Amino acid sequence: MKANIKLTKHGLHFERASTVFKDPLAITIPDDEHREIEARWITLGKDANGQYKLVIHTFEWLANERGRVRLISARRPTKAEIRDGEEQK
Repeated sequence: MKANIKLTKHGLHFERASTVFKDPLAITIPDDEHREIEARWITLGKDANGQYKLVIHTFEWLANERGRVRLISARRPTKAEIRDGEEQK
């Protein structure tokens, strides 16, 4: 249900947006704006189709040295966000 809401709001499927984690040049930074709620991260990278996506997510460690990423939001980045990301590489 929640993924459908994100699709309606931003026009993206979480499944496609999650492919940015396979981008070896993706950049991940802490989301300091929401750190009081929970540790969140912002990742800018290219999805499986080579299009830039900006993903907000959390990470939690599970048993047996495994982890889980929970996507909070995904959208197309602005041109300024892409430029800033390219400059950080």
